Amino acid sequence: MKAVIVGTAGHIDHGKSALVRALTGTDPDRLEEEKRRGITIDIGFANLDLKATSGENLRLGFVDVPGHERFVRNMLAGIGGIDLVLLVIAADESVKPQTREHFDICRLLSVQRGITVLTKADLVDAETLEVVRMEVAEYLQGSFLDPATAPIVAVSSKTGEGLDELKRALASLATEAPAKDASAALRLPIDRVFTMKGFGTVITGTLISGSVRKDDELEVHPHSDAKRLRVRGVQVHGAAAEKAIAGQRTALNLAGVEVSELARGMMLTSAGLFRPTKQVSVDLNLLPSGKPLRDRARVHLHAFTAETIAEVSLLESKQLKPGQSGLARLKLDAPLLLLPGDRFIMRQFSPVITIGGGVVLDASEPTRRAKAADRLAFVKAVADSDAGNVLLARVARRGIAGLSLADAVAETGWPPARVQETSTQLQKTGKATLCNGLLITSERFTELRRQALAAVEKFHQQNPLVAGINQEQLREELGVPPEIFHSLLDTLVRDKKLEATGDQVRGAGRGVVLRDDEAESKQSIEQAFAKAGLQVPALKEVLASLRIDQTRAQKIVTLLLRDRVLVKLSDDLVFHRDALEALRQLVVAQKTRTPKLNVVAFKDLTGVTRKYAIPLLEYLDRERVTKRVGDERVIL
Repeated sequence: MKAVIVGTAGHIDHGKSALVRALTGTDPDRLEEEKRRGITIDIGFANLDLKATSGENLRLGFVDVPGHERFVRNMLAGIGGIDLVLLVIAADESVKPQTREHFDICRLLSVQRGITVLTKADLVDAETLEVVRMEVAEYLQGSFLDPATAPIVAVSSKTGEGLDELKRALASLATEAPAKDASAALRLPIDRVFTMKGFGTVITGTLISGSVRKDDELEVHPHSDAKRLRVRGVQVHGAAAEKAIAGQRTALNLAGVEVSELARGMMLTSAGLFRPTKQVSVDLNLLPSGKPLRDRARVHLHAFTAETIAEVSLLESKQLKPGQSGLARLKLDAPLLLLPGDRFIMRQFSPVITIGGGVVLDASEPTRRAKAADRLAFVKAVADSDAGNVLLARVARRGIAGLSLADAVAETGWPPARVQETSTQLQKTGKATLCNGLLITSERFTELRRQALAAVEKFHQQNPLVAGINQEQLREELGVPPEIFHSLLDTLVRDKKLEATGDQVRGAGRGVVLRDDEAESKQSIEQAFAKAGLQVPALKEVLASLRIDQTRAQKIVTLLLRDRVLVKLSDDLVFHRDALEALRQLVVAQKTRTPKLNVVAFKDLTGVTRKYAIPLLEYLDRERVTKRVGDERVIL
């Protein structure tokens, strides 16, 4: 069954609630004060099942809004997620101030479909009704409710006149309305919070994207501690359901939260996916009837069920005139969860009247400050309708930090499949490179290759006696995350530009270049330890006997240790590899005579003093030639 949300709009006392009651049999006015005063104060809800001419079953969820100018903020909390609108105009009064404001709000929210309903038709004669119809038609001309494409239906909620025609028109429009994206991430703006006896905390709202079912883990935004909640039960349009999908009026029974912790204006989402923001880049549209908007002006911002104060920073001028559009950055007093494509309403700070609205372009601005020119260029780029250009701009903004596919979903609000598809296309066209899960522009990746090669070459020039630069040192010098670094290194090694051995990186074909005195010293060090066997001299004594300075001598020792020509067993005990290999063979051969050795036997076997015996035995333990058991070693 297709679900469609229908919102009412119009001046106070033009019969919006009476119309909903006549269509659905449900009174949307639920508050005692509303019934006592006879006016709608807060948003109300009702349902209606219809059948399309094609036979398709339709479920219409009505969101009835207050018409009084004092309650426009409540009206805005209900109108955000609608698919089509009923613009209600009383036949005995025609177009009034709140008719105009509500209609402006619908246009600013980019509502695409609707029906103009002339209510109270029983209170006027046919001639008056026709005059009002003409006035309304003229007022709506050129809009999405232009009578040339959208119906005007006269009804009487009292007598029932015109209700059947209105239902047919509703069924036709509901059939045409595109379904909301159930494959996208869940977002449910909260419009009511209450307690039900035996159930606990319950919230309601219009599910604007995604789906939700029992036992799902959700997150509420904004909340000081990233509050996680579990769904205990789901209702759709007032009836228990296994699952709610985008476009449905939804009630959720939530575990792990008190009523006092939730409020209208909060947003429920899939857990761990989105982050609220206090800075948004937007495309603004001012109403022709408004006043000029100055840079740094403070305004009331309404988005879905949320409301906050915002400071407007115009990006292209110091002032917007009535009827103009422009790019801006909004600094919010309170964090909101907004995504690109979300629409909002802007009202003047004082007096509070609707002056404009617009669409969110970006709600994921990095914490680091950006130049004004760079910020403007980015906002213009993401205003593009081409998905590839939008994602590429977001990748470019991250620079060498890269953009993960998960972060791309959180920034754009796109389904993961769309992000993956767009990412693949960028890679195929050579515009972006995927580095172990992080996207980076191919231009930036090419520059990193150049920088890496230059850094390695510089290291070789400054350290001729060191075989290569440490990988972590090179990564820190480039300033890139590990995912990008390892991908970068892999491509350079694959292209035979660099060589990697263990933790070291060196230029392809590059080795240590020794001067004559350094080569002589290297030979002297190796021979000194080779001739000594197991009774080696102290390392510092060997180095002191060389003709080169101690710094270069130590680097030569490092080379010999790296190449495993020498093996260090302690700070001042270094052995030649041939001596240690001979020791290994000697001990293994000893196993045929006795499977165990103690320190005394080892000293007798090798002819070394205790100074050498203990470090050598510990070395044999590490090499798994022997195993210490008490005071003895078992030969393995």
